[in-house]
Amino acid sequence: MTQAPSQFRELPSPLPEGERVIWQGKPTYKGLALRSFHIREVLIYLVLLVSWKSWSGWSSGQLIGEAVASALPLAILTLGGISLLAVLAWLFRRATCYTITSKRILLQTGVALPLTMNIPLGKIANAALRTNRDGSGDIPLQLADTPRVSYVLLWPHIRPWRMRAPEPMLTSVPDVANVAAKLAEALKGQHDLSEISLVRLANSGPASGPLSSSTTVAA
Repeated sequence: MTQAPSQFRELPSPLPEGERVIWQGKPTYKGLALRSFHIREVLIYLVLLVSWKSWSGWSSGQLIGEAVASALPLAILTLGGISLLAVLAWLFRRATCYTITSKRILLQTGVALPLTMNIPLGKIANAALRTNRDGSGDIPLQLADTPRVSYVLLWPHIRPWRMRAPEPMLTSVPDVANVAAKLAEALKGQHDLSEISLVRLANSGPASGPLSSSTTVAA
């Protein structure tokens, strides 16, 4: 079922005749906050740092109250840092819109500098699927015969640690199995099935069903 683009963000220009929107959506806030901005890991690190500061003061002869008070400025900075990351995740989600049409993928992003990446389906050499326990997930796109994309400009909508050959990625997509199935159907019309494989990456949650009946699924 086609979703109306007006539910999210208008497209940069009207679609050509015969092209239709198949799906449009945003990353999940939880996915961006936890897996792109790593709020959980930063919070654990800072809590340990505050605990160490308090223990260090207490072991040096300070009273418990004095030791806790000495760590208070660091605790305030910790709360400020976590709040900043949370706000950044919200801003990045608000500024992002993914659109899959019958001809291409549009990746609209940019908090300070709006950016739209137009990826024709015929330029996608491989697509992968990574699912999370909450049903969201990532869809990295390996491109063929296209200029090298900028890792910095596209972050966090890019596959981690692929610095030499960056791959654009639909990040923390809600109901990713359903979206991947829609993408697989759209790619069928643009590729000989022998020329493209959609593979499942190692996932952190329960595996969803195959992308399509003819899709290659790798463990």
